[in-house]
Amino acid sequence: MNALEHQLQYPFGDTMPEPGTRQEVAPGVYWLRMPLPFALDHINLWLVRDHLDGRDGWTIIDCGITNDTIKTHWETIFANELEGLPVLRVLVTHCHPDHVGLAHWLCKHWNVRLWMSLGDYMSARVMAGGSGVGSNAGGDFAASHFARHGLVDPDNLEKLRARKSYYPSLVPDLPTQYRRLMDGDTVSIGTDPATSAWRVITGYGHAPEHVALFNPATHVLISGDMVLPRISTNVSVFDMEPEANPLQLYLDSLGKYADLPEDVKILPSHGRPFQNLHIRIRQLQEHHVDRLAETLAACAEKPCNAHDIVGVIFRRQFDIHQLTFAMGEALAHLHALWHRGELVRECGDDGVIRFRKK
Repeated sequence: MNALEHQLQYPFGDTMPEPGTRQEVAPGVYWLRMPLPFALDHINLWLVRDHLDGRDGWTIIDCGITNDTIKTHWETIFANELEGLPVLRVLVTHCHPDHVGLAHWLCKHWNVRLWMSLGDYMSARVMAGGSGVGSNAGGDFAASHFARHGLVDPDNLEKLRARKSYYPSLVPDLPTQYRRLMDGDTVSIGTDPATSAWRVITGYGHAPEHVALFNPATHVLISGDMVLPRISTNVSVFDMEPEANPLQLYLDSLGKYADLPEDVKILPSHGRPFQNLHIRIRQLQEHHVDRLAETLAACAEKPCNAHDIVGVIFRRQFDIHQLTFAMGEALAHLHALWHRGELVRECGDDGVIRFRKK
């Protein structure tokens, strides 16, 4: 546990559910934990006891990636953890593969509707199409994007081009219909009308229109990837929107949680459920202030591209999967300073974009 984690409270300690089992974290709200084949090796999913359209059952929140292991874990949950009741809907916080990957399979299995924001549903449809558009993960578009920002090593570029099927391999399909979630909506999830109202809080920067859910009666926040206890949320500039300013969007979005109570229990997509939301938000804000200062100082010494800044703000080596996140985030810090007018952006004769202090 690092020093920042000591400032947070973890109501369940080190206790966590095994894959294929559930753990109650609030009345009628259960924690599921599924493996991921990445450095970030797990995702938290949520199972909420529900009553919808006159039927008793469950709402699933987030899905895991598409692979046989995750399907097997879900089938174990269906057999052992649903108390003989059906799934009534699938709600997905955002378009990243670990969240939406199995939505098509779950919705088809239970013949239910997918609930999602417009921005993330449409983004998932674009990326699942297999063209490589819209994803940092790989393909020709991602390789060209990162080459413009200083990733010129031929081996890494070839590895990127070879990953063009990365997103559709994890999200091979999506339901053709969905129910739209919008900021400020109240969604009824639960069996007790006194505690079943959840407020939708959309956030930007990490995903196009990320959905978090806050229950004012029980003081529970399902935060998705917007607020995580141990790691900072990735914010990246993608080829589809090459002049984007996602870091500022993300920092602005954190302000939407300012009115939540001190004792709110946060259910994040990675890590353990925790408390002290406002302390964690301050930590995240300070983290990015420090990274922005390092980025600005580096660009004051010499013009820097995004690949240069990876070495400044991360200071470690990455495999190609992690490098795409690091490059995207380095560029997000450069763009935040560029949009503020503190950096000037220039394209060199070599076709690489660099930033210098104004």
